[in-house]
Amino acid sequence: MSELTTILRMRLTHVVEAHLTQRLIIALILLNALTLGLETSSTVMAFAGPVINVADRLILSVFTIEVLAKMFVYGLRFWRNPWHVFDFFVVGIALIPGTGPFSVLRVLRLLRLVSLVPKLRFIVEALLRAIPGIASILGLLVLVFYVFAIIATGLFRDSHPEWFGTLGASMYTLFQVMTLESWSMGISRPVMEEHPWAWAFFVPFILVATFTVLNLFIAIIVDAMQRMHEHQVAVEEQTITHVVHEENASLHVELSELREQTRMLQERLIRMQALLEKRSNE
Repeated sequence: MSELTTILRMRLTHVVEAHLTQRLIIALILLNALTLGLETSSTVMAFAGPVINVADRLILSVFTIEVLAKMFVYGLRFWRNPWHVFDFFVVGIALIPGTGPFSVLRVLRLLRLVSLVPKLRFIVEALLRAIPGIASILGLLVLVFYVFAIIATGLFRDSHPEWFGTLGASMYTLFQVMTLESWSMGISRPVMEEHPWAWAFFVPFILVATFTVLNLFIAIIVDAMQRMHEHQVAVEEQTITHVVHEENASLHVELSELREQTRMLQERLIRMQALLEKRSNE
């Protein structure tokens, strides 16, 4: 029974890890994205609703079978791979019966595309590695918001209470200013009509919050991606070096054996030559 299980596991491993299987799953994810999008159209659902629902269930069945096959093939190793756990979580949510707002959770299965495409997986891993740096920059941004919000509340609360009447309102207004959404015509210029010097507050805030702090987020992410790329290159170089050393060691052993065989052959030839000379002399 154990031998049969081992054979079945080996065959399923080849099937699960085959490039054709991966491409098929990616194609089904893209098809599922199309069907989930069509479900938002009442016109399409009225015309082809049953077909779309059947296709959705069939695709979910394939995803479920794939995850179960991986659990059987990898055993406990399945839970040691974060991407396998992610696939299990996404497919498991899709299997939970849901109505109303919970039914939209089915769309999470499309995120499986991230675990199957290496480039997307690389970006996500880089973002996760950058979380400590991002948290530090986020803390700095919150501090900048808090300081400028206190200043704005004290300066513009009486003239523009709808924007700067409270600390929370000031922080929300400054968030809008940071995103550069109608910050000039919608907020800054109306404030400057009563406070001509208000530009001295908004311009430094934009320079600090938008052009400095937010760019630090990009720098942190790019640095994390660069370090991951260098790590991958280093691992590949170590793997290549290890393979080369093994091949060199194998070649050295083969050359040693060949030299030994050549030496033995020379000794036999010398003995045979001596024997022939002795016989010819007799």
